[in-house]
Amino acid sequence: MSSSTYSRATAPSETGVPDTPHREGREEPFIQHGGEMGALMRAHDWSSNSLGPLEHWPQSLRTSVSTMLRSPYPIILFWGPELRMLYNDPFRPILGAKHPETLGARGNEALIEEWAQLGPLIKRAQDTGEPIYIEDGNVNFARRPGGLREESYFTWSYNPTIGESGEIAGLFAIASETTRQVVGDRRLGILRELSIRMALDKKVEDIFRSLEEVLSQAAYDVPFALLYVVKAEQARLVSCAGLERGGSAAPLALALDDTSSWPLASVTGSGQEVLLEDLHPRFGPLPGGPWPEPTTRALVLPVSMGVETDTTAVLVAGLSPLRALDGEYRGFLQLLARQLSASIASARAYEQEKQRAEELARLDAAKTAFFSNVSHEFRTPLTLILGPIEDALAGMPKSLEGEPLELVRRNALRLYKMVNTLLDFSRMEAGRAQARYVPVDLSVFTTNLASAFQSAVESAGLRLVVDCPPLPEPLYVDPEMWEKVVLNLLSNAVKYTYRGEIRVSLQWEDAQAILRVEDTGVGIPEEELPRVFERFYRVRVTQGRSHEGTGIGLALVQELVKLHGGSVAVTSQLGRGTTFTLRLPRGAEHLPPDRVEHTFRPGPVPSGAVPFVEEARRWSTDVSATDIGAPLASVSLPPEVSAELARSRILLVDDNADLRAYVTGLLKHVFPHVEAARNGQEALEQARVRPPDLILSDVMMPVLDGFGLVRELRADERTRAIPIILLSARAGDEATVEGLRSGADDYLVKPFSARELLVRVRTQLDMARVRREVVRNEVEKDSLRESVRTRDDFLRLASHELRTPVSALSLSLQSLVHGLDAGAPDATPEATRLKAGTTQKHLQRLARLVEQLVDVSEFVTGPLDLSRQEVDLAELTATVVARWRPKALHANCALTLEAPLPVVGSYDRARLEQLLDSLMDNALKFGTGRPVEVTVARAKGRVSLAVRDHGAGIGPEDQERVFGRFERASSVNHHGGFGLGLWMARHIAEAHGGSIHLEPTEGGGATFTAVLPWEVAPGG
Repeated sequence: MSSSTYSRATAPSETGVPDTPHREGREEPFIQHGGEMGALMRAHDWSSNSLGPLEHWPQSLRTSVSTMLRSPYPIILFWGPELRMLYNDPFRPILGAKHPETLGARGNEALIEEWAQLGPLIKRAQDTGEPIYIEDGNVNFARRPGGLREESYFTWSYNPTIGESGEIAGLFAIASETTRQVVGDRRLGILRELSIRMALDKKVEDIFRSLEEVLSQAAYDVPFALLYVVKAEQARLVSCAGLERGGSAAPLALALDDTSSWPLASVTGSGQEVLLEDLHPRFGPLPGGPWPEPTTRALVLPVSMGVETDTTAVLVAGLSPLRALDGEYRGFLQLLARQLSASIASARAYEQEKQRAEELARLDAAKTAFFSNVSHEFRTPLTLILGPIEDALAGMPKSLEGEPLELVRRNALRLYKMVNTLLDFSRMEAGRAQARYVPVDLSVFTTNLASAFQSAVESAGLRLVVDCPPLPEPLYVDPEMWEKVVLNLLSNAVKYTYRGEIRVSLQWEDAQAILRVEDTGVGIPEEELPRVFERFYRVRVTQGRSHEGTGIGLALVQELVKLHGGSVAVTSQLGRGTTFTLRLPRGAEHLPPDRVEHTFRPGPVPSGAVPFVEEARRWSTDVSATDIGAPLASVSLPPEVSAELARSRILLVDDNADLRAYVTGLLKHVFPHVEAARNGQEALEQARVRPPDLILSDVMMPVLDGFGLVRELRADERTRAIPIILLSARAGDEATVEGLRSGADDYLVKPFSARELLVRVRTQLDMARVRREVVRNEVEKDSLRESVRTRDDFLRLASHELRTPVSALSLSLQSLVHGLDAGAPDATPEATRLKAGTTQKHLQRLARLVEQLVDVSEFVTGPLDLSRQEVDLAELTATVVARWRPKALHANCALTLEAPLPVVGSYDRARLEQLLDSLMDNALKFGTGRPVEVTVARAKGRVSLAVRDHGAGIGPEDQERVFGRFERASSVNHHGGFGLGLWMARHIAEAHGGSIHLEPTEGGGATFTAVLPWEVAPGG
């Protein structure tokens, strides 16, 4: 770039104004003002410039310069062919470091870096003489020290200036720099977009993704950006824009003390930003966004992720190679980091609040399920306690003895066990559990506990294996708590094991006692394993022996083991079995000293096993209804039921053996035919095989619950109408509405009285009987209506068909009689013979119609009576075809027969002729003018008679209908007939043990094929 030449006697001062101005400029009035630029122009040596001395400047230039110097707006004047540059004080900042060498310099030399953009615009204004206006145009002036370009924007206009001769002597360029506004708006847009995106993000990972997506479009201000999350001396890359993820400048993971990459440790340690200006030696050339210059600087800023976390983040922001890191640029990046920090904190707060809400919702749902289960568990034994007691009170001498008394005792024990479990768990939750730890021979004690389950396990058809060898030392446990742990695990194993064995083993490993309870049961789904010890949670396994349980047994086991300083874990394979593993540490150092006793107990006696064992035994041992059912005299029976209702079959479904037996005993006093099922799936299979008259079903059952059973029954046509009464422990209007909405006919809440149960059963059976009678009456009415319609159709067809030959016969007879009168002109023998033949033809048609009517009555009243004889079907078919040839000729149909071999069998000749006549009549009627082929073919064990026409054919929707009685393939107005031919043909074929079917003829038409059984005669 060339510069203006200054006089040696007038070197410029630090402000750019010469100390001693040239004499030639002092007297020129047009530059006597203009501030520093006016002084510079007065002091400049113009003699060496193509513009020449000031006194020689043309008036147009003088006027332009005078106007420019006095203007408060930034103006530059390009003058003459060389476009020499003159400008005022407001324009100097635009030129930056280029000033003052640009004064008087040629435009293409002084602005060499920018001339590719400015030159074409100036030339266009010179060539056209039209002004040019540009708003916020980008011109990156190399105005920084060292000739570095700077991103800048201007709104300017080029205005041609006219010289003395009327030519375009120069250009006024009035400019206003808008860089600050354009860049500021752009940065504000980035922050606004980021704010909008992050406001919608509910997860921290989504914040990282939004940051990456927004900054990928912000390369003018952030050529590249990296966000590292730092935790435990390790940094992980979570957002990357403008660089290749995993490259040398964007490693996926960094050790915090790695000084060869980004200074993350310095930023996280001090909490202050760090400016790096040596990126090229560290990483090589880095992208400069939209500019060709590489990025050499980056600002590394800390990003807080909240005070409640040990995790922090660091934002690495590449700096634009065309922008200085001034206060606005730094403020923009700091604001970006603060907004990112606020968004992360907001997302984390939302996630935490959501987790709390979800936890509360899970807890609420678990509690709801828990109370629902507890309600069910309490109401079932209460039913079995209150029912026998009420029955006993209703009878004389108001005593309860025998099996009903045992039933009450069992269920009272069950209630006692559940209440104790709830109280234990409540104490655990409240931290009030008081354990007393004593040294115990855990091997002997565990063996005794497991042996108590021997009878229950064997009654379930399982094998119990106990392997508890002596341990090297006693273990400190609370005997009652350890008893509950072992009994709960064994009870759980019996409930979910159908075959195989249950193994209890106790071993000494790594100075610990390890108890394993293994079964070969249904197993636990893998996704359920992490939640098996959650309070109130019940694993969704439907194949258990019973649905009974409160959902706190395993949670109680875990809490009890924790009180002993131990741990419990579970492994399982679906369909293979489950193993619970408990680990207890040796000694008493881990236990509260004030709770430890040192008196050795060799083997405490199990005290609470009876309720567990008895309940487990009832899951697998059914009870006879006669053992538990209340005496007839003690039950307040409903009014007398009819003999028909008493014969009703009732299916009772419940997973509780006692309840099954008790309700069965009640029902059998009135309804002897009562069957029982243990779960919904078992009941569904029984109902599909032999549908009962009524179903009584519990709601909460294993395998398939009551609601599922109702859905399956209502979806099956065979069982849809069976009345269903649901028995449930869930009381209240909402539960009743839910039960009835599921499709049940009635809903009975436990506990219920015997009388209420019997009345509801009788009511539903009565209603079912009434519904069946209504349906039967409707069916009979529909059948009667169909018979009347069929009769009317038949009479209409018969009157139409009979009227035609009768009318023709009457006319023929009148003509014949008239011809026989003496003197009639046409009374010749030949004419008389012709009339007699016509009369005979009509008589034959009338006779055929009458025969069809007789056949209809015979076909309807019972099976067709055949007169079998030895018949050659090939010869019979040839006879029928020969009889139909005249009619075929009259219908212009080429009639052919293919019957190469004799086919002799036992058939009714007349009926088969009738069958072929029907098929021939049908083919000639609907295939007029087209060939008709008749084929007789034999195969192994059968023979087929086929008649094929090439007429209009029969649509798929009518192919089955045409074999019906009085059914026709076309309107009676087009073709006559009763619509009985194909119907009778089918009956004839079926009477011979064969069949007849219709297939479309290729190319159009229909092919009727009768298939008859055929046995080859000896020597045939």
